[in-house]
Amino acid sequence: GIDRVHFGVMFVLNTVIGLITPPVGVVLYATVEVAKISFERVVRATVPLIWPMLAALIMVTYVPWTVLVIPRLFGFR
Repeated sequence: GIDRVHFGVMFVLNTVIGLITPPVGVVLYATVEVAKISFERVVRATVPLIWPMLAALIMVTYVPWTVLVIPRLFGFR
C-alpha cells in the first residue's frame, strides 16, 4: 500500500504542476488578470520553476521517506 501522507504530497505536487503548466494553467490566467500583464510574460517567469517542481515530484514519488521522515519524528506511523 501507499501511505496517506505520501499520497497527499504527491497529489498536491501534481495538482500544482498542472495548475501552472501552459496552455491550460488556470493559475496563469488568473495571474494575468490580477497583475494586468501579458500571458507570455507570466509563462516565461513560470517555466523555469516547473523543472525543480518536477524534480521534487520525482524525488517524492520514488523516495517516500523524504516525505514521511517528519511525521515519523513526531510519532505518526
